[in-house]
Amino acid sequence: MAVENCTVITDFILLGLSGRKDVQQGLFVLFLLVYSTTMIANLGMILLIKLDSRLHTPMYYFLSNLSLCDVCYSSTVSPKMLADFLSEQKRIPYDLCAIQMYFFGVFADVECLMLAVMAYDRYVAICNPLLYTIAMSRQICIQLVSLAYIVGFVDSAIHTCCTFRLSFCNSNIINHFFCDIPPLLALSSSDTSINEIVMFTFIGCVVGCSIITVLLSYSYILTTILRMNSAEGRRKAFSTCASHLTAVAIFHGTLLFMYFRPSSSYSMDTDKMSSVFYTVVIPMLNPLIYSLRNKDVKGALKKAISTKLCSG
Repeated sequence: MAVENCTVITDFILLGLSGRKDVQQGLFVLFLLVYSTTMIANLGMILLIKLDSRLHTPMYYFLSNLSLCDVCYSSTVSPKMLADFLSEQKRIPYDLCAIQMYFFGVFADVECLMLAVMAYDRYVAICNPLLYTIAMSRQICIQLVSLAYIVGFVDSAIHTCCTFRLSFCNSNIINHFFCDIPPLLALSSSDTSINEIVMFTFIGCVVGCSIITVLLSYSYILTTILRMNSAEGRRKAFSTCASHLTAVAIFHGTLLFMYFRPSSSYSMDTDKMSSVFYTVVIPMLNPLIYSLRNKDVKGALKKAISTKLCSG
């Protein structure tokens, strides 16, 4: 299509999860509950780790950063989605669409890399416990978290710039509930083959590095655990890793399903459900997974509640 025949897009219309008003009202209540739980659980986790000195270790430093990431990650999508459930016109300005995509990409990358850093932390703690305080000093922990954010900011900037250089001549209606790369590539009237290569390459590098780090870390961890003579030691080592493995499996499984396919095989309805899971549900599940399966967190929570009751 000729450039001169292309109307300049000033905003997009998000079709959302459903066009039925009664369904939208039900979804609003459901996702308001999920988002509220996400905020309370993650902010509560951050506060708990800050207040309890027993949790001032590298493992919980990374967990508090994961919780902060989940708060930001969910907040890039959920407030707009909730507002749209109550709106007749689900419009999002062109610039705000780009901003939403950018920050969503940043925190998705950070979450992915933070899970890898947490796997490395468990590897050092279990396989090299004598070197743990040196290998995971506060300075190194801060550097690892900073590196995750730097990669997130740069990687997301590349994807956002590449996506919004495309032309959107045919329509401004996005069959999705937020501005994400695949639905915008499907909407574009330009050739998106370069964008797909960039998406697969850069997301592949981030996700690939994360998965390889997790697999290598847990390969060494499993080998070390199986060599332990104490059954109690094996049980304790497994229990410290179970929560993290659960979070990794859920996050990476959904991410791989979403992004590592050509746009020609992109099924809007199926992928909207997948997107709901990793943008809204996973940020709520992470603090619940880590708190319900972690004795230290449960102990700190009981202590905080009893202290509050006694002081009250």
